[in-house]
Amino acid sequence: MHDDRAVVERRIARILRERLHPAVYGETVPLAAEVWHAPGEPPEIAEGLAAEYRPLQPFEPWGPAWGTSWFHLTGAVPAGWAGQTVEAVIDLGFATDRSGFSAEGLVLRPDGTAVKGLNPTNTWVRITDRAEGGEPVELYVEAAANPLIGGVGTRQGDVLTAGDEPLYRVRGVALAVFEEQVWELVQDVEVLAQLMHELNTGDPRRWNLLRALERALDGALDLQDIAGTAAEARAVLAPQLAAPATASAHRVSAVGHAHIDSAWLWPLRETVRKVARTASNVTALMDEHPEFVFAMSSAQQWAWMEEHRPDVWQRMRDKVATGQFVPVGGMWVESDTNMPGGEALARQLVHGKRYFIDKLGVETDEVWLPDSFGYTAALPQLVQLSQTRWFLTQKISWSQFNRFPHHTFWWEGLDGTRVFTHFPPVDTYNSELSGAEMAHLVRNFSDKGLANRSMVPFGWGDGGGGPTREMLARAERLRDLEGSARVDIERPDAFFAKAHEDYPNAPVWVGELYLELHRGTYTSQAGNKRGNRRSEHLLYEAELWAATAAVRAGHPYPYQDLDRIWKTVLLHQFHDILPGSSIAWVHRESRATYRRLATELEAIIESAQRALVGTGSGAAAGSGEVVFNAAPHARDGVPARGATRAGQAAPPASLEPTDGGGYVLDNGLVRAVLDERGLLTSVVDLVSGREALAPGAVGNLLQIHPDLPAEWDAWDVDHTYRRTVIDLVDLDKLAIVEDAPAGTASVRVTRRFGASSVTQVISVAPSARRVDISTEVDWHETERFLKAAFPLDLRAERSAAETQFGYVYRATDTNTSWEAAKFEICAHRFLHVAEPGYGIAVVNDSTYGHDVTRAVRPDGGTTTTVRLSLLRAPRFPDPETDQGVHQMGFALVPGADLADATREGYRLNLPERRLAGDADVEPLVRVDHDGVLISAVKLADDGSGDVIVRLYEALGARARARLELGFPSTSVTATDLLERPLPAEEAPALELEGGGVWLALRPFQILTLRFPAH
Repeated sequence: MHDDRAVVERRIARILRERLHPAVYGETVPLAAEVWHAPGEPPEIAEGLAAEYRPLQPFEPWGPAWGTSWFHLTGAVPAGWAGQTVEAVIDLGFATDRSGFSAEGLVLRPDGTAVKGLNPTNTWVRITDRAEGGEPVELYVEAAANPLIGGVGTRQGDVLTAGDEPLYRVRGVALAVFEEQVWELVQDVEVLAQLMHELNTGDPRRWNLLRALERALDGALDLQDIAGTAAEARAVLAPQLAAPATASAHRVSAVGHAHIDSAWLWPLRETVRKVARTASNVTALMDEHPEFVFAMSSAQQWAWMEEHRPDVWQRMRDKVATGQFVPVGGMWVESDTNMPGGEALARQLVHGKRYFIDKLGVETDEVWLPDSFGYTAALPQLVQLSQTRWFLTQKISWSQFNRFPHHTFWWEGLDGTRVFTHFPPVDTYNSELSGAEMAHLVRNFSDKGLANRSMVPFGWGDGGGGPTREMLARAERLRDLEGSARVDIERPDAFFAKAHEDYPNAPVWVGELYLELHRGTYTSQAGNKRGNRRSEHLLYEAELWAATAAVRAGHPYPYQDLDRIWKTVLLHQFHDILPGSSIAWVHRESRATYRRLATELEAIIESAQRALVGTGSGAAAGSGEVVFNAAPHARDGVPARGATRAGQAAPPASLEPTDGGGYVLDNGLVRAVLDERGLLTSVVDLVSGREALAPGAVGNLLQIHPDLPAEWDAWDVDHTYRRTVIDLVDLDKLAIVEDAPAGTASVRVTRRFGASSVTQVISVAPSARRVDISTEVDWHETERFLKAAFPLDLRAERSAAETQFGYVYRATDTNTSWEAAKFEICAHRFLHVAEPGYGIAVVNDSTYGHDVTRAVRPDGGTTTTVRLSLLRAPRFPDPETDQGVHQMGFALVPGADLADATREGYRLNLPERRLAGDADVEPLVRVDHDGVLISAVKLADDGSGDVIVRLYEALGARARARLELGFPSTSVTATDLLERPLPAEEAPALELEGGGVWLALRPFQILTLRFPAH
């Protein structure tokens, strides 16, 4: 037989595109349309319904960027359409075929309740399943003129700069007869044609499909009467759709999903409306498809519906009760996991899970993070401690250099906790359930022969929209179809239970899940990162001092304020806000939010401290001064988490000029030498007599690199940036700081480069074993990367970077592609490098990005260079990223082991506070082991007045420690993160005796304890 396959395939595609799709709708009649263009920000629903409308002109432009227009649509079903299915078809002038990235709309009834969303892939509204003729139609559409953000340097990412030119034109608003058999034929043809194209040309099944499609479309179907002959064409295809899958076919658990970014190329306020549109869509689909299951994460998004769209919220709750609408994830938002601090990551799970429990009666079983940019090794233990069982992500499939070896596996964290984990091999969290995707997941699945089951989240995401009726039609046809994987729509927990049962001995991956991409997110939008770090530590202090004041002085504990502030901080840890990859509007608002929260938290702290020293409510302050120390280690005679009256100051540091025009700063523990350029030429640890800096090298060397990644500007840093570097050694001014804190030796260094300037104050404080560097940068560069380098005289084979509740080791060599890929790494308060017997730490107060490299010198010694990533200047999606003034602090700590690094990192981030008064404040709790750190002291969230203490082993070693209470209590209970008693098999044996409790901790173990305070 002649091979006409290619011609037939092209003909099938053309008939589908040019004949079948247009024939889904038969007769049409226009709807009358009126419009009201809302001024300013989106109005309340009631205002939109009551507005003064005017007639809409044909193809009338509407919508300046971020504007809102309301459309009022009226009409009647023609009498001649009796017995037909009728839909409204509304095209607002959508600018893309992807949902969620341009104009969108929410269809409303006259009473203001939501019907469904409109987007480029979903323009229909069902009016009646069987018309009687003459039915009146009245709908409102709240339309959002969200711009399609694209192009480096775009100004449309902020309402302040986007301009006021209309972006869209309404292309059509009509009633139409929905030809159901034609629509079903389209689904049949699409599924079979997609499957056909994925089969090998040597497979008989491919040819059977080709000839069946040919017979259906060129024989049974009359192209002049498609509606009248669609059923006959479907009958020809029916045997092919009925052919069952093989017994060994891969099993796919498909769950409806819409990964709605809580902010990204749109502001937070628009996400509220995106969630309403998507939730309305899926609940409407659930009415028609009882088998349809939809999973939605992010308790914040559920809370938005409860607050802003109670009608949508009630529909969601109703479908939760039927098991169709499934809360997943157990986190407040789908947060970044690299940069949030330990307590913040714990609170993501606390607030997320508690919301679903309290509001919906649902305990979520999985952590659902498909799109975050890598996953901390601290997460498995937090998952378990939140009474959660499973973990899902997809993003690791994006890695640049190394393919992750598993799709289903046990993930082992820092402390040895393991969590059953799945990466969907479909390699997307926005599947359309296409034939190409189904074929890809089968080929891609890494665990063939050992497991045969995977999950597919399907539906339009990122900007929302969710599953469509076309996707559900594909799922129905793929349930048991020869040549394809078997597709069943089911809940995520059902998938995980089956996957675990099938593959209980899955392989183990130990340590972080490092994403070999998006490394620039450790640095982009430095103002956000500083705001986050500061907010986390202020929250720690606010809880600590408020709890201490409540127990000691009966001071009111600000439960509601702390709850609200925590949730705001958690929201801003979303994986496109804290990483710095959102539009300018998002980051402008986030910086303002952090400033507001700082003011509130400072007030809470001050109020509690005044109550503790007896100066609240206008009481006399006394003649003395009280020093508060919130850090987990004692400092200059002030106990950890306590306060004492200021005592005698330590001997002051000295500051002497050198003959060459530089300075020597010395406090008896560390001596730092600056040359005439203001560069550190020597940092000597006077305790050991050892020089920290490599011979001939200079420390605190600021370096500039070009920064134009291959793509994903705000997200990525490519390894090629290192090929070009400029050392910033030119000096503008070098001077002694005359008004430095008492006893501190400080020198101010000012430099200018490009359009920017930097001022650094290098200090050595009394009794401090470190050199502090306070840095202010007035940054006006574009597509450049600023680093601060410390070339150290160490042969370090690995670095230790603080992460949540511990640290993670990473190799400093590039022996393998896995090691070479980690050319930019994340650290929290410290990064430590060491050789046997000696170590050095670099600590910081707001920086996350780092890199560590090694070089062998001509003298045979090894230089290990630690660099902090200070600032970037990408131009997309925010063209003004980080322009302006930034403040950051870091310090070099010579002679430091991991305990020293941990202590100095906390001290830098939790500076002492001073308040007029004469009273000492005994700590509410003490611990006698320097490696066992307390991360939270607070009152229980249930308002009982019980004291909650969370602590962890920080040094990676077993620890036996005693926790002493500074208040009377009758018992101790080990709890999960939600402050509930741990299951008996997980709870340690604890006994409160003598006002304290003995603890035995494994390396990096987290333990939460509850003490009644009565």
